[in-house]
Amino acid sequence: MHVLRAALDKYFNLADSGSTLKTELAAGATTFLTLVYIIFVNPTILAGAGMDHGAVFVATCLAAAFGCIAMGLYANYPIALAPGMGLNAYFATTLVASMGIAWQVALGAVFCSGVLFLILSILPVREWLINSIPKSQKMAIAAGIGVFLMIVALRSADILTAQPTSVNAFGDVMQWPMLLVLLGFVGMIVLDARGMPGALAVVILTIAIVCWIFGWHPAPDGIVSAIPSLTPTFLKLDIGAALGLGLAAIVFALLLVDLFDTSGTLVAVLHQANLLDENGRVGRLRQALIVDSGASVFGALVGTSTTTSYIESASGIRGGGRTGLTAITVGLLFLLALLFAPIATAVPAYATAPAILFIGCVMAKAFRDIDWENLTDAVPAVVTAFAIPFSSSIATGIGLGFITYVLTKSCAGQFKTIHPAMVAIAVAFAAKFLLT
Repeated sequence: MHVLRAALDKYFNLADSGSTLKTELAAGATTFLTLVYIIFVNPTILAGAGMDHGAVFVATCLAAAFGCIAMGLYANYPIALAPGMGLNAYFATTLVASMGIAWQVALGAVFCSGVLFLILSILPVREWLINSIPKSQKMAIAAGIGVFLMIVALRSADILTAQPTSVNAFGDVMQWPMLLVLLGFVGMIVLDARGMPGALAVVILTIAIVCWIFGWHPAPDGIVSAIPSLTPTFLKLDIGAALGLGLAAIVFALLLVDLFDTSGTLVAVLHQANLLDENGRVGRLRQALIVDSGASVFGALVGTSTTTSYIESASGIRGGGRTGLTAITVGLLFLLALLFAPIATAVPAYATAPAILFIGCVMAKAFRDIDWENLTDAVPAVVTAFAIPFSSSIATGIGLGFITYVLTKSCAGQFKTIHPAMVAIAVAFAAKFLLT
């Protein structure tokens, strides 16, 4: 045991990081409890795209485990990864449900975006691309996805319903399952405000149990069982069709969102851990981005939407996690979660809807970081943020927002302040909108 402790201390630099093996393990468990809701939510969302619920559950756990363990071993950061919220809803509701793209082709688009991200992570152009997009647009994309998630959650719970005279109308919220969604949402806010680890997972399971007891949803046959088959989704991605269906804009949108989300998460979380360098930059950014992009590629292969770094990693950092051993602990716990498939696959949409709504609200806080005093920044940001949920398309929202930004800045005599890459992206989107 002493030899193992010494080896871990040397590899992860525990002493230099001011941490211990016990602290890292506890921090990893804390992050896992905060993040475990994804094993309930992601399969439910992707099942709406026609994917096998049990296979997606396994793919979710495997993609998260792969990303977390790779982040710990290669980048040595306490950052946890899992299939990203927002992008999974975009995958199911926009690409598959609205655009009619087969989920196999959508997985191919995820794979292509992951490969492009990996190439950018290896090449020095990654920072050039990140810096080309103004902060207002980055924040608008995050906020827009948050609003998009809120609408998805309310629709999945039938609180919002489509009507002949209205795009969204209130359903009958006096039914018990819908009331549970609203009560669960409030419960998540309260428990999270009180700093309870795993607040989202606790509420999800509580609502699920109530639904099982009253017969609103079939109860699981047990707690532990054999791991479901991954065959329905494993290597079922259609890369050729993704490249041949003119999905360039979609692949690019997936790439941009993952790139900005990962970069922002790394900076925010590592700042809290005092792991940024003297210039406020991520010291091992290249390694972290390679892991993130590699996890997306792996996730597409096993059968899930884009895998990305999670801001929930901050919970483990608050608990003292400072090295990759925290991330590895999270990954191992995701592997252990594979045994609890009966519970995960029996959780109804009513139970996961509050979590989706809660995450959407948290993402919407990005609105506060937009410079509202500068209208040439603020107005294009509003276009981006609301075009995403109103069009149910991240790609369309980004395109319309970028075009508005370039036109607004140019007409205001501020063309020189626009990054050349931003102009090129806007022109590409304009051509797509005009030609399709």
